[in-house]
Amino acid sequence: MNQRESLPTGLPVSRDAVDDPVAATADAHAAEPQAPQQTSAPASPRAMGQSHIHESARAQVAGAAHYIDDLPEVKGTLYAAPILSTVAHGTLNSVDASAALGLPGVRGVVLSSDVPGDKLLAAFAHDEPVFAVDTVQHIGQVIGLVVADSVMQARRAVRAVKLDITPLPAVLNVHDALQAQSYVLPPVFVRRGDAATGLAQSAHRLQGAFEVGGQEHFYLEGQIAYALPLEQKQWWIYSSTQHPGEVQHWVAHALGIDNHAVKVECRRMGGGFGGKETQAGHLAVWAAVAANKFGRAVKLRLDRDEDFMVTGKRHPFAYEYDVGFDDTGRITGLKLQMAANCGFSADLSGPVADRAVFHADNAYYLSDVEIASYRCKTNTQSHTAFRGFGGPQGVIVIEAILGDIARALARDAQDVRMVNLYGKDAADGRNVTHYQMTVEDNILHALMPQLERDANYRQRQAAIAAWNATSPVLKRGLAITPVKFGISFTATLFNQAGALVHVYTDGSVQVNHGGTEMGQGLHTKVAQIVADELGVPLHRVLVTASDTSKVPNASATAASSGTDLNGRAAQFAARNVRDNLASFVCGLDGCGAGAIRFEGGQVISPKKVRAFDDVVKEAYANRIQLWSDGFYRTPKIHYDKATLTGRPFYYFSYGAACSEVVIDTLTGESRVARVDILHDVGHSINPAIDIGQIEGGFVQGMGWLTTEQLVWNDKGYLTTHAPSTYKIPATGDIPQHFKVELWPEANREDNVGGSKAVGEPPFMLAISVYEALRNAVAAGREVGSDAAAPVVLTAPATAENVLRALGKLGA
Repeated sequence: MNQRESLPTGLPVSRDAVDDPVAATADAHAAEPQAPQQTSAPASPRAMGQSHIHESARAQVAGAAHYIDDLPEVKGTLYAAPILSTVAHGTLNSVDASAALGLPGVRGVVLSSDVPGDKLLAAFAHDEPVFAVDTVQHIGQVIGLVVADSVMQARRAVRAVKLDITPLPAVLNVHDALQAQSYVLPPVFVRRGDAATGLAQSAHRLQGAFEVGGQEHFYLEGQIAYALPLEQKQWWIYSSTQHPGEVQHWVAHALGIDNHAVKVECRRMGGGFGGKETQAGHLAVWAAVAANKFGRAVKLRLDRDEDFMVTGKRHPFAYEYDVGFDDTGRITGLKLQMAANCGFSADLSGPVADRAVFHADNAYYLSDVEIASYRCKTNTQSHTAFRGFGGPQGVIVIEAILGDIARALARDAQDVRMVNLYGKDAADGRNVTHYQMTVEDNILHALMPQLERDANYRQRQAAIAAWNATSPVLKRGLAITPVKFGISFTATLFNQAGALVHVYTDGSVQVNHGGTEMGQGLHTKVAQIVADELGVPLHRVLVTASDTSKVPNASATAASSGTDLNGRAAQFAARNVRDNLASFVCGLDGCGAGAIRFEGGQVISPKKVRAFDDVVKEAYANRIQLWSDGFYRTPKIHYDKATLTGRPFYYFSYGAACSEVVIDTLTGESRVARVDILHDVGHSINPAIDIGQIEGGFVQGMGWLTTEQLVWNDKGYLTTHAPSTYKIPATGDIPQHFKVELWPEANREDNVGGSKAVGEPPFMLAISVYEALRNAVAAGREVGSDAAAPVVLTAPATAENVLRALGKLGA
């Protein structure tokens, strides 16, 4: 198949949420009639390009889709509960479990001394213990486990364990970490041109500072692992993980055995969002160490409060900037400092902070720029991957800077953004990033004006200005922000994938690949790709559980690369089988292999049309290989980690969102009233799934910037550790008008089906909500305040933070 070939896609989709009287009053446009949602494309013999339902949807609705806690347990299974540190930083003097050991059903306690292999996890920086040894580094650090005959017995016994910890000074925020030069990894500096000269020669100049908070992953299925010891020191680990290969390596490392003795399996996760890329490995190691000690299968599942206290979040960031610009708003010099709160260990903080540096330009050319990236060590949970993987923390700062520039010049921010975009081509010399990658596929010069027209941006801006002039309490804001998101792992070695395709003698097809299914539809898309490659109906293709004993050394399902990597590997595997069958049929009919077509469940040669199933049976009888492996490595990419220069990304995904908000200047409460999105997924493999990912990513990003506030007190205790105090978006927060349309152009790079990644880029479209809120705040500031001054709005924009930005609360 020609990968540049046009594939049918779903029509643009509009989606109406429930009525909201506040938003309806504030938004005269929200009552416009909307087109019905398009959930399926016209019938086609092809599977790709059609809105097929998720492969597990019916089973999930019926409660028949198995997650790890649903699996039958082997006889004698024990259950573990974690012993957590109660001090942010301190010397661990002793663990007294005598009272716990006397409780019914308790089998024992597992501590660092019970780890048979390395006492440190096999993480990149090798800086995190399996269990706390001599010191504790944050409240909620796992010191050990209590193992019992039932879950509740283990959890009750944990409360009886007494810890003797001598407190030590703790670093609890990035500002103290910067002052103490407390880092998990050395700072990184990236420069292009001469920022100091550019600033000095600029017609205008602004300085500012602000912060964005972290975010809890809040997956529906919490962290869980089930470790089963097998014969001859072999292991079977069920893990809710985005990276089975890493879990395999970590467990083997902690047990002191070879990787080949550990099999890790994951059929599906109930959500991951990056939180199960590395940190699912902790649970698996803890369960395996306990199972090794007691010689019994052990299950470990964190409850929601424990999950909050133990696991890392999205990295909170603090920013300082100094920007110069001309009369049009074009940036002529920028100095930017980004300080990431990494928690107590490195985890994935290095590549997260690197990606924030890579995306500090977002869609804009920076001629003279200097970026300092600090990876701060604090005594909190070790923060980790989260959808966007540092990209959102990079994108938001440049969007905030451009919003401040627009206010300083009294210009529309859309015009300021357009004048700063990367060039359309190489002719104007404005298409090379600050990390020396050429932007070859910029579609934003067409996409953003299209969204502007579709969303009636200019007319609505005028209407909002008139509204704000006469409305003393409710103020509205509107903003368009784009996204340019790089697709590939910045660690180049992870850009590889393998797959197996088995065709059975009845013509049914089984696929196994190295990716993991967390609800994002990866298995569905891979099945579509394989079905088209073999020309069989989609229902004949089954994708099985991710399994390290089938596809070894698989990369994490992350970086939005799941379909790009695993889909192409599966396609290659299926193509090998197809070619075997084509050669066989050519031998029967005396024709060239290129004359054979596979489509509609048939194998078509110039002489005869045969059913696919019949060809398979006949090929088997003639000893033709009916299974194959496939391997794919992303082309063109290279990256020098020492200098942060090169081509770390295969291509960019683009999009833009226009968001309208209303705030109550008396209470600080806000509402997102309307959202229009135009997003680039190339030629969609499955439009319904892609639109769902765009909607879900946007709403999750909206939650990060509006309601999801993580609060640590002055002792380092996370006070927002349950749904009662941590607020993710609910159905009532969905905008009344929520319209998503897909950009029709294929990926210009040779990607599977002409598609583009969709998992992470839409998350950053929600930055339009943040910018709209800042515009509403600017309209609501006290009369006589400096209209050109930057709006300092700490994210998330809770009611308290909105009031603070309005000047109605203290700092």
